Amino acid sequence: MNILVIGATGGTGRATCAALLARGHRVTGFSRHASALPGQPGLTTVDGDATSSRDLDAVLPGHDAVVVILGISEPTLRVRLRGAQGTPDDVRSRATALLVAAARRAGVRRVIVQSSYGVGETRTRLRLRDRLVFAMFIAPQIADTEIQEGVLRGSDLDWTIVQPVYLTDGDDPTHLVTLDGTTRRRSVSRRGVAAVHADLVERADLARRTVSVSG
Repeated sequence: MNILVIGATGGTGRATCAALLARGHRVTGFSRHASALPGQPGLTTVDGDATSSRDLDAVLPGHDAVVVILGISEPTLRVRLRGAQGTPDDVRSRATALLVAAARRAGVRRVIVQSSYGVGETRTRLRLRDRLVFAMFIAPQIADTEIQEGVLRGSDLDWTIVQPVYLTDGDDPTHLVTLDGTTRRRSVSRRGVAAVHADLVERADLARRTVSVSG
């Protein structure tokens, strides 16, 4: 399959590209600085802006599925105090709304979008300390992610929302995927989440569902 990964230069984006390539898929890595990714057989890189309809219209045609991994990579406390400097605060919802429209134009239906555990269907499952962290440090990002999920749910695409718990850079790919929001541990490696993205690209039975991912 020919898979487009939007947000390919972040930690989970890189891991997702690697997981898809390992399974024999052709991958297009798309981000503002995708050309900085190391060259690999089967990988094409495209520099572009996920909040630009023109860039999305240019890159989407010819792909069988899209994996969307968007966020703000700047330090959390600085973003909370001063706002994001290099990325729009509403990057998740804005880019996803534009993607939905561009995917319709390109005839691409399968979309896997990484969200966050504690949003939407799993909001009531957060521990008190997690709610405090969300409120104190990442409230604007969580609000934007709620809007992002709403955009997907209101679309006619074959979407799957992926909600990982706290992400780590560890090498352990162990992960648990559930449909009811239950978790095993409160952290999961980016490699584990990347494996879930690769699984979902190949599965149609979880379209229009939300999955929770823990270690």
